[in-house]
Amino acid sequence: MKCAGFTLIELLVVIAILALLIAILVPSLQSSRQHAKAVLCGSNIKQLVRGLAMYETENETFPYAFDDTLLRPPPGGYPGYLEYDRTGWWWFNFIEGFYKKSDSKRTVVKCPSKQLRNPKLKNNILCGNYGVNQSTCRSSRGRGSHAEFVGTPLGNSDIRRPGETLLVVDSGYSMISWWHVTDFPPVSLGNTIIEDTAYVPGLEINKDKKLWPGQEQDAINGRHPNKTVNVGFADGHVSRTKADELFVEKIDAGYKNRFPLWLPIKTNND
Repeated sequence: MKCAGFTLIELLVVIAILALLIAILVPSLQSSRQHAKAVLCGSNIKQLVRGLAMYETENETFPYAFDDTLLRPPPGGYPGYLEYDRTGWWWFNFIEGFYKKSDSKRTVVKCPSKQLRNPKLKNNILCGNYGVNQSTCRSSRGRGSHAEFVGTPLGNSDIRRPGETLLVVDSGYSMISWWHVTDFPPVSLGNTIIEDTAYVPGLEINKDKKLWPGQEQDAINGRHPNKTVNVGFADGHVSRTKADELFVEKIDAGYKNRFPLWLPIKTNND
């Protein structure tokens, strides 16, 4: 009497079928994880927008993107690293309960899909997470030619079309401006100062930007499926859009797609 069992051919057929099923399922599982992270990212931005709106309601302006005039450190200590980040209060320090100094812990200020490869950047809460629009949440002080983004932050009454004006977005750095999403900014941006390498992940022009080592995959390949980003607007709503829809194009008369998306107040060049 023969013992029941698989022949070699039957065993190879089973292995081949299992390999085929794995090949089919793994990309699907990876895609599902990516979509789940993108949804969580959108939820984070929704909470950040809500926190920024609550601050605006209480103070009649949004918080500073960066403020180094306060003499005391924020709760939890100064974010970032002294060797390449400015020391002061960042916009999320003004919103109670949102900040944790370490980016290794889960927090709404951290994007779950960030793709930074440099460990020091990866663990820096200022890098590869979310950035506020510097034209709205201005800084207390700036650097020379960056005067456009220095001054008192705007409030809702200053924003003409809040439903179309970006407030916070997936970003390479904690604050970002329209200068970072155009291939011809009014001032040449290098990479000696990490603030100048801010980017919208997945934007086409990022492949030609001067980036810091470790930023390339996040900046060029993007974080979310189909190179999309989550955007929170000044009226409180959040949407996911193609990164390239945030691009500001240089044209003869000035810049296209700058107002009302990035600039809350229209200028003669918009």
